Amino acid sequence: MDLMDTHQHLILRDRLGYAWTRGIPALAQRSFTPLDYAAERRGRRVAASIVMECAVDDADWRREARIVAGLVGRDGIVGQVASCRPESDEGFEAWLDEGPSLGVLGYRRVLHVVPDAVAMDPTLRRNLKALGRRGLPFDLCFHARQLGGPALDLVRDCDGQALVLDHCGCPEIGAGGFGPWARDVAALARHEHLACKLSGLTAYCAPGPHDAATLLPYVEHVLDRFGPDRVMWGSDWPVADLGAGLAGWMDLTAELLAGLSQDERDRVAQGTARRVYRPPL
Repeated sequence: MDLMDTHQHLILRDRLGYAWTRGIPALAQRSFTPLDYAAERRGRRVAASIVMECAVDDADWRREARIVAGLVGRDGIVGQVASCRPESDEGFEAWLDEGPSLGVLGYRRVLHVVPDAVAMDPTLRRNLKALGRRGLPFDLCFHARQLGGPALDLVRDCDGQALVLDHCGCPEIGAGGFGPWARDVAALARHEHLACKLSGLTAYCAPGPHDAATLLPYVEHVLDRFGPDRVMWGSDWPVADLGAGLAGWMDLTAELLAGLSQDERDRVAQGTARRVYRPPL
């Protein structure tokens, strides 16, 4: 498969702050640049990548998008999913107006790092609908415990907005949390405007070697409920280093999708991403 990576992070520690990485030795000690990404994926087929905002410190989220804008068009980067603050009207429309000049293909606000009330806020819902009117998708980053509550409520309310569920809803694989997660994912998948990102799963496994057999029930459930037309691939690099790593996740992906037809694999690898994010290719 020629993969389109819809979830490539960058950590540019000399220019931006990443307080969330404190206490995570694999991420806290260095930067992770496009050159590092290219070295880790060498020999594997990545057709293009979309840089995903990396939850930088609150003072830096606009600056992050403006820095990444200078990388779009280089090293296979075709655009970015930028951070935003839809819970506030202040400057929101102006930030969207700046987006085309920054190579923005969509937006994200990490909603598991704020109170659940933020996802329920009427201002946030109204501003997400403004994204929909502009034809821009919004990535949802929730913990598994939030899927049946604030996540489902938001998805129901924003039915005119293209939404993407990151990391398959962050299942607690290492804790054996399949049942509640599967129930909530099934409820979310009934909403056709929601796609699901096959990314980040090994970071939610127990420590140790990662194998396809552990992940397969989760991947099969997502594919069964969403269908390949609404599933897309992402690396979640360098957070993937907390699990199998970039190369390991790519190898696992090939195993996990082996039971699909070539056409179905192509949709997960690139087709869904092209439809949702509409990169300039």
